Amino acid sequence: MHGYANPRRFLSIAKPLTPWLVWSGLILSIAGMTAGLFYTPKDYLQGDSVRILYVHVPAAWLGMGGWSALAIACLAQLVWRHPLAGLAARAIAVPGALFTAICLGAGSVWGRPTWGTYWQWDGRMTSMLVLLFLYFGYIALANATMDRGQVGKSAAIFGLVGVVNIPIINRSVVWWNSLHQGPSITLKGSSIDSSMLWPLGLTTLGFALIFGAIVLMLMRADLARIQAEARLRRMAAE
Repeated sequence: MHGYANPRRFLSIAKPLTPWLVWSGLILSIAGMTAGLFYTPKDYLQGDSVRILYVHVPAAWLGMGGWSALAIACLAQLVWRHPLAGLAARAIAVPGALFTAICLGAGSVWGRPTWGTYWQWDGRMTSMLVLLFLYFGYIALANATMDRGQVGKSAAIFGLVGVVNIPIINRSVVWWNSLHQGPSITLKGSSIDSSMLWPLGLTTLGFALIFGAIVLMLMRADLARIQAEARLRRMAAE
């Protein structure tokens, strides 16, 4: 892992990889959402409103997966002192917050025809809202503690503590009485019909590639800014 800690080596991989992730992600996302909107059957209870799942569910997975990845990066920063780990966590937080917000927005739109309301203080919805606030908190703390290309340890500790919310989100529909439906996809299989499952897979993969592209772009921008600041400090010292 430390072999890729060198910013120059990282950039040599990230720069050509970014456009591939962007275009592949866009193509897969558009294909998945198009299939979900026009070629999959409507639900026998929810009708056409069920098609929101092709945005809502992948966004929810990436919101939770994003914080899990952020926590791993924070662990690498604290334990192994990986030079790029703090920058990676800071970059992950932005698309993580974005997809969490998309999840909440799409869920509210879905909830109006299904439950008769845009919002309920349901366990799943409330814990996802907490996740969004955790992302905002991490972004603010990481920006405040950023010093010469390094994110402060307090931000990394915050990232690790916040991971406690992920199993709460995952199990909330099991632990508490919930308006939100139970898990449709588990290790034991899926209750979603295969005609609806493959477009969901395409959209999820597409969103994940876009997520990765945003992370790489933000890390590249941070490294460019750090290099520029270092160059200015050298010039000022001469």
